[in-house]
Amino acid sequence: MGSVHRVAVLALDGVYPFELGIPSRVFGAAEGLYEVVTCTVDGRPVHTNSDFSITVEHGPEALRTADTVVVPPFATSLIAREAPAAVMEALACVAPGTRIVSICTGAFVLAAAGLLDGRPVTTHWALAGVFREWFPHIALDPDVLFIDDGDVLTSAGAASGVDVCLHVVRKDHGSEVANRVARICVVPPWRDGGQAQYIDQPVPDTSSSGTAATRQWALENLHEPLSLAELADHARMSLRTFARRFREEVGTSPGRWLIQQRVARARHLLESTDLPVDDVAAQVGFATGTSLRQHLHAVIGVPPLAYRRTFRGIPGEIH
Repeated sequence: MGSVHRVAVLALDGVYPFELGIPSRVFGAAEGLYEVVTCTVDGRPVHTNSDFSITVEHGPEALRTADTVVVPPFATSLIAREAPAAVMEALACVAPGTRIVSICTGAFVLAAAGLLDGRPVTTHWALAGVFREWFPHIALDPDVLFIDDGDVLTSAGAASGVDVCLHVVRKDHGSEVANRVARICVVPPWRDGGQAQYIDQPVPDTSSSGTAATRQWALENLHEPLSLAELADHARMSLRTFARRFREEVGTSPGRWLIQQRVARARHLLESTDLPVDDVAAQVGFATGTSLRQHLHAVIGVPPLAYRRTFRGIPGEIH
């Protein structure tokens, strides 16, 4: 991969204009680190799922020179168990080892092309049943915003395309660049919880306050132990009510959410500072460096200093 990473976005017939524009908007905000080109399977215009078509400047040849290929979603009425021959021929242009990213129904195309076999994947929660019926051999997790399986990443519906593209930037260039891109795009660097928080469910009782203020307070006090009782007390709720309301609003339990935030903050500190591991652990609320190592390894599979070296190139012993 050269100094400028080439991203090819494959627009299929019935493409959703919003998601089609996400890669260009997100990667384009990364100050010249990426070149984004849009192509179709034959270089011709394609209909969108709206009342207009789009014209592109590239055909499938753009896929041959891409470092990353993004397949945005298309109208659900056009999804099929088998990908059209033209789509298969276009995907055949993708060189082995090229990173591939799908957004929403784009996962159906990758699955039909056999590119998701043996991998953990996700797609829009509303299509989980169809996906499982058509591709029972593929491990689907409909509760997450995206899944990173190395050279193949799949994301959920619509705005989760922003999440996965920001994750790619963060993976390629670290949290400082990704956070700057997020600020330019006026979106959060990461979102709490997964798709569960967007699935239709009873609306929480609006007669009492939610947990947003307590979550913000927790983020400002991550260096503290923060028990469930303390969180519920801050929200002025019983333990049971707080836990229920929290899950309704965030899509996960308070304890799991806290660990996610502590790990995320630790990753940021490992990428952006030279603090010793024990100091990082203390700042994010893990009792010891050993606890941080265990949680970080559980999430990303590597210890703190190995993670730091990946992003900052700092030599040293792996702990």
